[in-house]
Amino acid sequence: MKPVIFDAQLYSLPSTNAWVFVSLPLDASDEIRERTSVPRPGFGSVYVTATIGSTTWTTSIFPESGGGPYVLPVKKTVRSAEGIAVGDTATVTVEIDLSRY
Repeated sequence: MKPVIFDAQLYSLPSTNAWVFVSLPLDASDEIRERTSVPRPGFGSVYVTATIGSTTWTTSIFPESGGGPYVLPVKKTVRSAEGIAVGDTATVTVEIDLSRY
């Protein structure tokens, strides 16, 4: 699977401002679901390598309930390193290692 590259706005959930996310495009989310359809641990999470700017990290993406897009948590260390905050738009690259599925 090719890396998914997209622009997305950072947001936090009303229930907690500590967690910040970006949503993957719906078409990419659908392809990820199809290509990783084996049972997955941890709320259906998928292991990824993510990049914003010059910062790359390994993490997991999680599906929204009801078949919505996958969401990528963006750590505070990444936001600080890249000078981004909730409401900013970032260019994000997500790579999935399909050999794990």
